[in-house]
Amino acid sequence: MGSGPPLLCDSGWITHLRGQLDLLSFGAFVERLAERFTVIRYDKPGCGLSDRDGVDLSFDGQVAAALAVVDAVGARRFRLFGASQGGQLAAAIAARHPERVEALVVYGMCADGRDLASAEVRKSVVDLVRAHWGMGLKALAGAFITDPTADEVAEFARFQRTSASASVAARLLEVYYETDVGALLPEIRTPTVVLHREADGGTGFGLGREVAARIPGAVLIPLPGSSHMFYHGDWAAVLEAMLGFLCEPAPTGKPLTGREFEVAELVTEGLTNQAIARRLSVGPRTVETHVENVRRKLQVRSRAQIAAWLTEQRLRRHP
Repeated sequence: MGSGPPLLCDSGWITHLRGQLDLLSFGAFVERLAERFTVIRYDKPGCGLSDRDGVDLSFDGQVAAALAVVDAVGARRFRLFGASQGGQLAAAIAARHPERVEALVVYGMCADGRDLASAEVRKSVVDLVRAHWGMGLKALAGAFITDPTADEVAEFARFQRTSASASVAARLLEVYYETDVGALLPEIRTPTVVLHREADGGTGFGLGREVAARIPGAVLIPLPGSSHMFYHGDWAAVLEAMLGFLCEPAPTGKPLTGREFEVAELVTEGLTNQAIARRLSVGPRTVETHVENVRRKLQVRSRAQIAAWLTEQRLRRHP
C-alpha cells in the first residue's frame, strides 16, 4: 500500500495481513508509513493468508519467504523495517544481501533469542502458547502489552486465533528463541538505526544497546515506554524516529561548529539533553541551545534526523 520507495516490513512473530490492521494502532501506523513509502507487508509462513500446512518455519525459511515477496513485487532495492523477531530477520537480510538494502530500521530486537529469558522460562512460555493460544490469557498478552486492559486482552486473543494455529505460533516462538544473528551483525554495512523502548517489558533495553554496538555505524535511539509492540502506547514516537531516519534530511549550507558537531554525536549515541550536559560539564539549557542550532542548520525536526545526517557523514568519510 502507498507510494514512494519500497519499504519491506516484518512486524514480528505472527501476522495476519487483514486482521492485524485492526489490532491496537497497527493500521494507523501503516497508513502513516504509506504516506511516504510503498509499504510491502506479507504473511509469514504458516500465518494469516499464507499456506498453513507443510511450510518451512525455520529461520532461513522465513528469510527466503521475505526475499520471495520483494522479488515478486519487483523491488530490486528496498528499505527494511523489522520488529522483535522481525528485527533478526531484517538484520540477516541486510548482512547477506547488502546490495539490495538501502537502509535498515530495527525495533525491540535482540541478537540471540536465548538472552530473552532462562531456558526454563522460555520453555514455559512456549508451553503456555500451546495450551492457551487464543483463549484470552492476560499473562500472555502482558508479555507484549504493558498492563493490558480487558479489551486489549480480548483484542489480542482474537488476533491470535486468526493469525496462526497454536502449534505454528509455538514453533515460530521456539525458532525465535533458538536464533542467534550475533555473528551477522558486524557484517552489516547498510545505514542502520536501532529503536528500543527504555523499559521494554519483552526485550530488555540492554539487548537493543548490544545490537547497536555490534552493527558498524548503527545509531541507537532510546524511546520512552514499556510495551514491546511498537504499535501500542506512544506509537507516534516510534513512527517519528523511524521516518526521521528513513526520510533523508535536507542538505545544509551552514557548517556545524566543533561543539555543535560534538553534541550531534552524543545525540546519535542516544543520550538525552541532561546526559549530554553531564558529559560536557555544561548546563542543560546550553545543550538545548546547541541541539536547536543543529536542527536549524540541518533543516531537520527530530533527533532521529540528526542521527541520520551524522551517519551519512560517517559513511562518506569511511565508505
